[in-house]
Amino acid sequence: MTSIRQNFFMILATMVMFGAALLINELLFKQLEFAEGINWIYLPAGVRLLATLLFAEAGAIGLLAISWLYCFLVLFPNEPVRAFAGGILASAAPYLVYLGAKRWLDLKGSLANLAAWQVLVCAIAYSIASPLLHHIWFALYEGRDQLLGSFAVMALGDLTGTVLLLFFTKWVMRLSTQAPPQQEP
Repeated sequence: MTSIRQNFFMILATMVMFGAALLINELLFKQLEFAEGINWIYLPAGVRLLATLLFAEAGAIGLLAISWLYCFLVLFPNEPVRAFAGGILASAAPYLVYLGAKRWLDLKGSLANLAAWQVLVCAIAYSIASPLLHHIWFALYEGRDQLLGSFAVMALGDLTGTVLLLFFTKWVMRLSTQAPPQQEP
């Protein structure tokens, strides 16, 4: 069982990682934006999945908090309902994938026990779940039409960003667990 202090730091780490990913994505991939909030490459999607796979509920809470801050203060400052829903949608999809990975892929407290194909399955599941939830909202509450194109771009952008971030993280974790090379005298 994790302590309140551990949960607090996992929530805070999630918020910092997500904020950093938003900034990096804005700097590197702003020109690849298809529409507001829909990108061809979206690194924050990777943080969403990674945070929930590593931190479970604390990751989802951190995502909800930072997503609400971002939605209310940056994306939709004059649209409180859209901002509120945006935060929930952004944190629900990765948490649902986490629950699936825990149940069907025997996810442990890190990605170490997952093979590359299992990480890819999580990324694909997330890259479908997140745009699906968002586009259901767009269709039902925002009355948008012609959603297929934006769904495809969002799914591809989420998948690309998620795969890049997850495999980079898995690579860093593998490097950190390897013994340093022995120096000859």
